[in-house]
Amino acid sequence: MMLFLHGFTINISEGCSIQARAYGGNNFAEVKYGYLKLNRVPVWQSSWVGEHANARGANVFVIDRSTCTLLESKNYDTFGDATAAARLRGYIEGLSDASVLVGISIDESSYYMDAAEATLSALGADVSDVEFRGAWAFVTETGDPSKTVFDKELTEASAMARQPFVAATVSGTQCNILQRQVSRDQICG
Repeated sequence: MMLFLHGFTINISEGCSIQARAYGGNNFAEVKYGYLKLNRVPVWQSSWVGEHANARGANVFVIDRSTCTLLESKNYDTFGDATAAARLRGYIEGLSDASVLVGISIDESSYYMDAAEATLSALGADVSDVEFRGAWAFVTETGDPSKTVFDKELTEASAMARQPFVAATVSGTQCNILQRQVSRDQICG
């Protein structure tokens, strides 16, 4: 299979294809969608003024790399719950190394995020500079931040203009990670 990214062609081997889209900035007239797709099939969805629930905050997912299935899904409302980031940090720190972890911010996730910022940064996903209604998405293999693909928009205005998106292929114990923005393309293995 071939994937075309901004004029580049990249071969993708068979494996588990992961796509994640986040949204942050919004207005009441424009529908925004966030999702997690495994092998192009939506396994989780959120929307702003759309048909899906708005899963506000930080959403994390553990993927089984051998079956390409969703093992676990957690939502931490880091806008409405002052303890959410501490629980997110504890959850991530409790994962075993080499877990495939996906993170997707929805609506507003920065307000109470402080307690989890260092943990996310250690994964290779620095969200400390994301402002109110900015947005981010990442795919990583825990324990090895060099295998992280991360995309973010820092402000509400930039998140309105472009929703963060990451795409990755995971197979066995080797990870080939691709990202939408050419300036941030990364292949790991």
